Amino acid sequence: MSWKFHAPSLIARKRDGGILEDGQIRDLIKGFTAGDVTDAQMSAFAMAVNFQGMNATETASLTYAMLESGERFSFRERLYPIVDKHSTGGIGDKVSLILAPLVACCDCWIPMVSGRGLGITGGTLDKLESIPGFRVGLSLDEAQRQLEKIGVVMMGQTEQFCPADKKFYALRDVTGTVPSIPLITASIMSKKLAESLDRLVLDVKYGSGAFMKTREQALVLADSMLAVGREMGVAVSCELNAMDEPLGHAVGNALEVVEALEIMQGRGADDLLKLVLSQAEKITLMTEGELLKRISSGQVLDKFATLVSHQNGCIKQLFHLAEIHHADVIREVVSLETGTVVALDAGMVGQSALELGAGRAMATDTVNHAVGFDRLIKTGDFIRRGDLLARIHASCEDEARRAEEKLREALRIE
Repeated sequence: MSWKFHAPSLIARKRDGGILEDGQIRDLIKGFTAGDVTDAQMSAFAMAVNFQGMNATETASLTYAMLESGERFSFRERLYPIVDKHSTGGIGDKVSLILAPLVACCDCWIPMVSGRGLGITGGTLDKLESIPGFRVGLSLDEAQRQLEKIGVVMMGQTEQFCPADKKFYALRDVTGTVPSIPLITASIMSKKLAESLDRLVLDVKYGSGAFMKTREQALVLADSMLAVGREMGVAVSCELNAMDEPLGHAVGNALEVVEALEIMQGRGADDLLKLVLSQAEKITLMTEGELLKRISSGQVLDKFATLVSHQNGCIKQLFHLAEIHHADVIREVVSLETGTVVALDAGMVGQSALELGAGRAMATDTVNHAVGFDRLIKTGDFIRRGDLLARIHASCEDEARRAEEKLREALRIE
């Protein structure tokens, strides 16, 4: 670190609304990663940023400093554009499972570093691990070799991949500073830009089943991430998508993989396919028609099977997940009235899935791959008394009963 660096002075400057220089921010993150800046000091810095904010240049400096704290993808030859997507999380959001192999069929490389679910939002890694044998814990060397061979990798964050972000997030989680827009931006963008991307699409969710509850909040976050992308020379595009009802018809790990496979076979939920195509268009620069041809030809399904095989997943069991992860109780929930579905609260469905065991309240919790919901009704559907609203997959009758009560509470029919 520079001999001029003094953490208390830097914290005080930000506390009082001052603008930090690039070198000061880099020294702070280097010191924190090395253990020279204490957790108490970094917590104070987080709180100062939470109240005073950061401009786009400061946020880009923080992003780059966290990116520099560890390893990143590097390629001997960039034979194809390197692209990815990031979603801020939602209920039933299995877009990554379909988009990654689709993009890899379009002369792009997609090194997707994903996370686990926490709270009501699901995690891509948990869904992938419902495939028997699937290994998400790849080293960076393994990931790069696989990417160069088949064009796609889906993995978890390694210990040396943006370690400053991992360490900093743990402090933010216990100090009430998770909602800070600059800190959210730096956390997301440091991990994505460490993939050495050419193009990135951001899916910023808002609504009852999302971290951002309003479109206005989502727009602020989107603008922040777009500004950092521009500062760092990456072509970043963004979508704002409502998360007021679950995406698709399934919520729960294995159930969502089954639904993703249906899309890859040319059938499935229209809202899910629409989102996949919209995001794929932005990073492949191909038309919707060209993308649909990749799906209908079977290329995408074949690419996903190749991905599963390369990461030790069992191909023979891939199309039997419903039997492998068969819940002890499967309860059909039928409508008690006739009318049009005008609401199905995503947040309440996500909370119910969490209580069934599909998610984790704490990072150390385990997940049950079998439980959740499928065949969920969609808003706008006209239903008659006795029609199916959803199936609940649960570990016992009591949990299924509670899930049904919450589902009916989440539903509004007029």
